[in-house]
Amino acid sequence: MTSELLDRALVEEATKKSGLVWVRGAGAPAARALWHVWHEGAACLVGDGPGEQPLPGLADGAEAEVTVRSKDKGGRLVSWTARVVELAPDSEGWAAAVAELKGKRLNAPDGEAMTARWARECRVLRLEPTGATLPLPEGSLAEAPVPTPATTRQAIPAGLPRLLVKKKRKRT
Repeated sequence: MTSELLDRALVEEATKKSGLVWVRGAGAPAARALWHVWHEGAACLVGDGPGEQPLPGLADGAEAEVTVRSKDKGGRLVSWTARVVELAPDSEGWAAAVAELKGKRLNAPDGEAMTARWARECRVLRLEPTGATLPLPEGSLAEAPVPTPATTRQAIPAGLPRLLVKKKRKRT
């Protein structure tokens, strides 16, 4: 009994303090980093709509595996199983979860209209802890990056450092 209470407290406190969790839904090949808020005993997520995070493998009634990282060091703190509950748009639970999520959503393209967009085009999910903590995963969980046409910056030209040094000398 004491162990269960300590596990529940660890899950809640770690998840509450971390702005990002790694979630692997049923049938998903790998865990995905998702932003969330902790609200009324569960991690709440919004996604699967235009401009929002994808939520692969997270279906209503399914189970998911959640790994919580430390906000300051980035290391894994705890892994736990969750029951996925999809909230119906404009229900009481949906409104409460969205009120919390709205405050944490960064760079929303539509500001105050985002809650109406979420109701029309997105899913709001609750990841409710089942009470079972899991052993932390061994090794790296890193996946290959998704293919993209974006490129990294090129190396600086060899003569650039000399040009910068000359400009500094002329100023003095």
